[in-house]
Amino acid sequence: MTKIAIFGVGLIGGSLALCFKGRDGMTVVGHAHRPESAARYVSRGVVDSATLSFEEAALGADFIFLCVPVGKLEEYLHRLSELPLKDGCIITDVGSTKAGIAHCAKALDLGGATFIGGHPMAGSERSGVEAASSLLFENAYYVLTPQPGASEDAYLALHSLLQHTRAHIVRMDPERHDEIVGAISHLPHVIAVALVKQIHDYDDEDSLYSTLAAGGFRDITRIASSDPVIWRDILLSNRSVMLELLQDWNRGIERFMGLLETSDGDGIQRAFAEAGDFRGRLPERRKGIITPLFDLHIDVPDHPGIIGRIATELGDRGINLSNMQIIESREDVPGILRLSFRQEKDWERARELLQHQDYTVYV
Repeated sequence: MTKIAIFGVGLIGGSLALCFKGRDGMTVVGHAHRPESAARYVSRGVVDSATLSFEEAALGADFIFLCVPVGKLEEYLHRLSELPLKDGCIITDVGSTKAGIAHCAKALDLGGATFIGGHPMAGSERSGVEAASSLLFENAYYVLTPQPGASEDAYLALHSLLQHTRAHIVRMDPERHDEIVGAISHLPHVIAVALVKQIHDYDDEDSLYSTLAAGGFRDITRIASSDPVIWRDILLSNRSVMLELLQDWNRGIERFMGLLETSDGDGIQRAFAEAGDFRGRLPERRKGIITPLFDLHIDVPDHPGIIGRIATELGDRGINLSNMQIIESREDVPGILRLSFRQEKDWERARELLQHQDYTVYV
């Protein structure tokens, strides 16, 4: 029987557990800090069993998944290094940064165990074990970062196990991972936070800033609402990469300032055209490191009861609507009503239904 131990049975850990649970020859054990959490993991069918004992969860495990926050990964790895782990045990994590934990693992004596860093590039706007789903990783990228000299057999064993997630497995060095993910995820989060903070400061003097920011500005800065503690740990873990990226960002902003100072209209147009061309060539993937939006914007006539009628029509057909918002400022936002969905299939069904009923739908 293959024993899989999950430390941190939340959205990611719980979703991994659901991918493995019920497979022939596999048993999934979840580690919990409180009895009520352990009971909830089992009652929800996420794991086969749960324990409050760190040692009980880890000992005898063939695979150990560390799904705890980035700031706690090294602490957990140190605790594992003090245990007589099963020979051939494979330890992996799901952190958003890889170089730091790889360096920690290299410095530790893990006995007969092997550490292979991992990062499933998928998420959800919901959190906790209640949001766990066996479909979370389907068609997403799942990065593995084995260290030089790591057992190829161990890598292949972990790769084989992760096939049950139906993710696309990508192999790369830990440092390269941090550079790329820093640019496409960590940097946008910093920019969004800085931009929202700037508008917040302006709003202290003139509340019209927040009033008029209800449309496109709110959409393009939504990642500024990410968990502060989690992002503190991620950014500090990737500190050197982030400092270089921010220096590059500042140089780019200075170049744009130069275009404005010299009234270089051709240069501004060229910058937008080049950015639009590159963005247009990016693959249309619905799952990625930044949680995708499944939104529809629609124009609706100003008739009494029209919004309730739309919600009823969606509900009658079993289409799960997660949020509905009336848009007051339509700056950069098409449609006066925003409908949000958690699943792409609901998004597609709603689009087809509303278009069939002659609503003007913006995708």
